[in-house]
Amino acid sequence: MTAPDPPHADAFIALGANLGDPLGTLRWAVTQLGALGRVQGVSALYRTAPVGGPPGQPDYLNAAAQLRTTLPPAALLGALHALEAQAGRERHERWAARTLDLDLITYADLTCHDPALTLPHPRAWERPFVLGPLRDLNPDLRCPVSGESVQDALQRLGTGELGQRDPNWLRSWPAPPPS
Repeated sequence: MTAPDPPHADAFIALGANLGDPLGTLRWAVTQLGALGRVQGVSALYRTAPVGGPPGQPDYLNAAAQLRTTLPPAALLGALHALEAQAGRERHERWAARTLDLDLITYADLTCHDPALTLPHPRAWERPFVLGPLRDLNPDLRCPVSGESVQDALQRLGTGELGQRDPNWLRSWPAPPPS
């Protein structure tokens, strides 16, 4: 008799980077997500101006991934933070430039208001640079708190901040790990 498969959940993860080799690092991160579950889809890549944080930062590259995982949400968040650290991310200043940013946006329809983990991500439905990539994956994805869809939120906010879009960024991949 075989053991049943552990329960799985779909998680949506926002990816961003603006230091070092952002494109190579994001390609590497998508590869690494495969060790945390099954990558169901990856969005186009967007080049966007930084929002908040210290002035003078370079533009960000942003994308999103849908991951089917058996990891519970806190363990998944810990694994995402470990990947950020492996890519050289240092957390000194809020919203500062970074080599890699991996945000857990939603995990199934779960809501959580723990100091270590808030689900859905508290600012995701206010950020076009998160919503644009999510729209590529699932325009009907709904915020578990407000019920608003990604598409409706983008219509409310506008898409002027989304910048340049590259749907072919994962071609000529895989990339080597960040140095």
